[in-house]
Amino acid sequence: MTYQRTQSARSTRLSDDAPDTAAAFRRIAALPDGPERSALRQEVVCAWMPMAVRLARRFRHRGETFEDLKQVAQLGLVKAVSRFDPSLGTAFQGFAIPTILGEVKRHFRDELWVVHVPRRLQELRSQVRSADHELCSSLGGRTPAVHEIAAHTGLTEAEVRLGQGAPEPFTARSLDAVPGHSEDSHPLADTLGGMEPGFDRVVNREALRPLLRALPDRERQILYMRFFCEMTQARIGLQLGVSQMHVSRLITRTCALLRDQVMADTHDPRRAS
Repeated sequence: MTYQRTQSARSTRLSDDAPDTAAAFRRIAALPDGPERSALRQEVVCAWMPMAVRLARRFRHRGETFEDLKQVAQLGLVKAVSRFDPSLGTAFQGFAIPTILGEVKRHFRDELWVVHVPRRLQELRSQVRSADHELCSSLGGRTPAVHEIAAHTGLTEAEVRLGQGAPEPFTARSLDAVPGHSEDSHPLADTLGGMEPGFDRVVNREALRPLLRALPDRERQILYMRFFCEMTQARIGLQLGVSQMHVSRLITRTCALLRDQVMADTHDPRRAS
């Protein structure tokens, strides 16, 4: 079946690739589910395919191949043909265009962002980018200022800056990439920071603090003299009136107790929280 393009001067056409399929949709609505209805739907999809391709062409140069964009747009067209209800009195083109565009935009939002970006930030980025291109043409190639973009879009200047600062997360750069072209340039991996060894020391001290307070006075005093005052075991024993051997046993036993308590806190989420 060949569908003619709508040429009536009384009706307003939204595009030149809009076939007249009103009668076909009425037939589809009257037919029961089966091969005949499926075949007629397929004919309607083929008739409207040029419009889906045209809509997909809007999204070229955004990090996705044109072939993949056409497939997504065609999927949106199939959904539009399946869901369209001619009894509502609306033209199919007015229903199909937002359905197809929504499918393509959802594809970008859900499939192509390497880094998760909030939807509001994605929308701001798109608005600001579109306004920038439009204003750049009208301003003779001059880059529009923030206040000009804000006036054009109805956004606040803060929202415009947020949209301008949104990352380009459609593609990811390799850590082996070397920014710049000078001899002093280094791979991005070389700019990554490492774990500061002092952090572990701080964490360990904070974990030990309440455990040290809970020790008996003599054990706490022995540890203080040994590790903070750097006294020898013999001198500690002389000061406390005990043998050096006894001091050594107390230090070993107390350190083992503290280590066991710290490890227990680490592995028990109820005690670590």
